[in-house]
Amino acid sequence: MGLIIWLVIGGICGWLASLIMRTDGQQGIILNVIVGIVGSVIANFIFNREGLNGAPLSVTAFLWSLLGAVILLAIVNLVRRGSVR
Repeated sequence: MGLIIWLVIGGICGWLASLIMRTDGQQGIILNVIVGIVGSVIANFIFNREGLNGAPLSVTAFLWSLLGAVILLAIVNLVRRGSVR
């Protein structure tokens, strides 16, 4: 059950990050989930937070995962286009 919750939260974080970075039309639902999960890992690594190991449904874990997903999309946009957007 934890994996399903993690995928849903990752999808929501990835979707919100793509809306923030204005890349929503370019990626589908699978890429949103991947961006959200990888963003959560990035946030956990950079900020040393308990997003993956702690309670997955806490507001702070959600916000850190969202921040990590936004950072990931900014890096991808920087590599692809040469600008963060």
